Amino acid sequence: MFNKRYYYLIKIQYLGYRFHGWQKQPDVKTIHLMIDRTLKYILKDTQFKTLGAGRTDAMVSANEAALELFIYNEPILDFSAFLELFNHNLPQDIRALSIKEVNKDFNIIQDSKVKEYHYVFSQGEKNHPFCAPIMTTILEPLNIELMKEGARLFEGTHNFKTYCYRATDKGEYIRTIESSILEANNIYKASFFPEKSYVFKITGKGFMRNQIRLMFGCLIKLGRGDVTLEYIENSLKADSQEVMDYIAPASGLILHAINFE
Repeated sequence: MFNKRYYYLIKIQYLGYRFHGWQKQPDVKTIHLMIDRTLKYILKDTQFKTLGAGRTDAMVSANEAALELFIYNEPILDFSAFLELFNHNLPQDIRALSIKEVNKDFNIIQDSKVKEYHYVFSQGEKNHPFCAPIMTTILEPLNIELMKEGARLFEGTHNFKTYCYRATDKGEYIRTIESSILEANNIYKASFFPEKSYVFKITGKGFMRNQIRLMFGCLIKLGRGDVTLEYIENSLKADSQEVMDYIAPASGLILHAINFE
């Protein structure tokens, strides 16, 4: 019988390249599966449950993600020792960053949070294969300056139905993007990276299925000359029936930060 429940917020980071996303699925490796498998090992007979702050797709990485840990009867007494043991047993492509206790009123899914995503890419030439887990290569030359203008058009409150995968007439597609910029990549570095790379940075409270990859897919089409700035403006209008037909690859997308308000 459960006498008391304890609540903890854990921040984690992971390289998503070999995982089938966050959510548990039959017969495949997912982030949530590996988290729970590790916790079961280190917590032994202690009853627990975990909830993620949201889902990421297969091959998407996270610099900072979050989960809520519920433990029954036995609280965590030493946070430093817990993190050390947790990280010692997690796979090398998952790392726990921090843990703090929260109260029963905290709800990791419903509580207001702001997420910042990054999409890392280069253009014009084939990259070193080691880039593949966190950087997308667009082989065609792109008009980067035009893409920067296009990225700014997403800022504000708009109808993002065009940028929702398999949108229906019943969804809530009016969303607010707090920041949307495309700039030179000065964040992610490696000796094998191309001389020039770029990052599309987008911040908001809620994103729909594949929304950011569809938005960046549109920016790729803009950079290629397949669509115009006017196309993006029209796609965001309340009466838009446009469907974006190009979704950017998953492996360039990174959940950079998540903050609870």
